[in-house]
Amino acid sequence: MKKITTYQNKKVLVLGLARSGFSATKLLHDLGALVTVNDGKPFAENPEAQDLLALGVKVITGSHPIELLDEGFSLVVKNPGIPYSQPLVQKALEKKIPVITEVELAYQISEAPIIGITGTNGKTTTTTMIANVLNAGMEKGQALLSGNIGFPASSVAQTAKPEDRLVMELSSFQLMGIDTLRPKIAVITNIYEAHIDYHGSRPEYVLAKWRLQQRMTADDYLVINWNQPELEALSAKSKAKIIPFSTKEKVAGAYMLDGMLYYKEEAIMAAEELGVPGAHNIENALAAIAVGKLCDMSNEAIKQALQTFTGVPHRTQYVTTINQVKFFNDSKATNILATEMALGGFDNEKLVLLAGGLDRGNSFDELVPALKGLKAIVVFGETKEKLAAAAQAAGVKTIEMTENVETAVPLAFSLSAAGDTILLSPANASWDQYPDFEVRGDKFMAAVAELK
Repeated sequence: MKKITTYQNKKVLVLGLARSGFSATKLLHDLGALVTVNDGKPFAENPEAQDLLALGVKVITGSHPIELLDEGFSLVVKNPGIPYSQPLVQKALEKKIPVITEVELAYQISEAPIIGITGTNGKTTTTTMIANVLNAGMEKGQALLSGNIGFPASSVAQTAKPEDRLVMELSSFQLMGIDTLRPKIAVITNIYEAHIDYHGSRPEYVLAKWRLQQRMTADDYLVINWNQPELEALSAKSKAKIIPFSTKEKVAGAYMLDGMLYYKEEAIMAAEELGVPGAHNIENALAAIAVGKLCDMSNEAIKQALQTFTGVPHRTQYVTTINQVKFFNDSKATNILATEMALGGFDNEKLVLLAGGLDRGNSFDELVPALKGLKAIVVFGETKEKLAAAAQAAGVKTIEMTENVETAVPLAFSLSAAGDTILLSPANASWDQYPDFEVRGDKFMAAVAELK
């Protein structure tokens, strides 16, 4: 990593731990900063804080005292999940103390160029596809997953070599805290309405996503979804070279035409050869193809990587086949749009859908068109009555209610026949019954394993 002296003997406050905060603290400590960590979890229940204290880091846990800012900090490194409305963050901004997220630190020390990926849906799948494509064809170095995908960027960047590539998933929360971060290649998969409770409005959310390319120049590349007029219009404001991708028209980048995926005039592979189903995954694959070609990967390497890619955990992930019935885990579908996109990849007449979860007060009227023609639906959790009503409005003939994912699996299997597919795509957050979508997906896969 680059041995920067920016933080030598500077007082830095790390606000919030978890994986990214823990990584940022250790890095800053190694760079000679005088680090104070402030985390809301009590010290006795906070192993990360205990480990940092043992390193000699000042640790304050259990609350977020405003008077901390009287200590003359020159920087605050904020956990992305902490909103800017948090009193300590607000006070820091009032005092003109810079507030960043740890991905900014990763950029400052990284010897490897960064490929940054953001968007409302498809970030993790696209990020993983890109890494697989690069690792299938790179002669030197490797593509290293980092960022919002579960590997703190400030940790991965420390060991990355100049010949490597940091393939970095970036959320809007992380992008709000960047200043100098400049990807060599940036990808925006799509932008829909999301996280309004954090950003305050859709325009502010879009601006957060758009920050990914704010430092890019004509020497850099912005791979962008041409299916969305909003992104096409925004692209005119970027200094980067624009590489569009589209499933609807031929563009000067990656596109689908007559069932084939192309980069410019080169045919790469048939869409049906992709290892994961769904129109949304064709878009993700086109973005990966564009990045692969910009990194001089061969068509053969790109095709091999995308053919063998079977999804990432909990995102339209193929699980197994039992008695000629296929099972897919899309537990990450925590909103209506994600489930709509998942349903677009299957034949509804042979599909049994499992859905349900946390009741946020919304109806499911928007989901009704996507539910039409379903063979059956099994609903569970707090929203099961609402989802049953939406399925009834869609004309679904077989609607079953049950308690949770574990009981839904055998019930769905009893409703299926050879050639059918059972899809968990909940359209809801998991917090009514499970700590997170990963646990919900794991419970689904465990229940499927029990069927064997």
